[in-house]
Amino acid sequence: MDLWQKARTFAEEAARRSQELTKEAAKRSSEITVGSSKLSDIVSEASKRSKEIAAEASKRSKEFATEASKRADQIRLEAAKRADAIKSLAENISLSETMRKEEEDLERFGVTEELREFVQQITLSTFRDFPLQDDSEVSDIPTESNVRKDLNEWQVKHASLVLSTVKEISKLRYELCPRIMKERKFWRIYFILVNSHVEPYEKSHMENVKLKSLEQVNNAGAKEPSTVEINPKSEAKDSNQPSKASMSSATEQDLDVFLLGEDSDDDPG
Repeated sequence: MDLWQKARTFAEEAARRSQELTKEAAKRSSEITVGSSKLSDIVSEASKRSKEIAAEASKRSKEFATEASKRADQIRLEAAKRADAIKSLAENISLSETMRKEEEDLERFGVTEELREFVQQITLSTFRDFPLQDDSEVSDIPTESNVRKDLNEWQVKHASLVLSTVKEISKLRYELCPRIMKERKFWRIYFILVNSHVEPYEKSHMENVKLKSLEQVNNAGAKEPSTVEINPKSEAKDSNQPSKASMSSATEQDLDVFLLGEDSDDDPG
């Protein structure tokens, strides 16, 4: 009876323990399922956030690239504008310098506004009827740069400037030379007509040329070495040495001996 009771008690205890273990296992399984579900949610949330971050980064990257491209275009445009401005400024400076030099040349060679107004009034008949005999006996000297070579340096430059700045004179020269008169006569008449206007400028130019020439001569003279005084002792030494003339004579005699032989001066016998 006791054995049976013990067996029953053991069976009940075993059944109870089995139920407890089953409940514990179910609880643990439920907890694991909940934990697994939470982990899955965490992973899903992390994946979602990762995609959002990647999308945001891609968006930011595109925006940055677009902004950088716009900025680069602005910089290139600004650089091109500055380059054009610098080029324009350089051209203006160069043009201003060229114009300034041209104005200086016009002034230096007497092509003034007063002269322009005067020569614009000269007509074809002024040249054709001018009382100057043609130099037919003098051979026509060839021209260079549309200006005769028989003019002096100042007149050549003046004539070139007049031809390029006063179209009336250029036209008259084209109509007169060489059909009606020679080039030589044309320019002789021209400089006679404008003499009162250009004489001061030509005279000033010639004076400047003379002054520069004189300065060059003086500078060349200043560079010549000064005369060195001879020491009496060296003179005494030189007096003991054979003169250049005697040495030259001896050299000539030696040369004769070499060419003709030692007995060249002796009579044959």
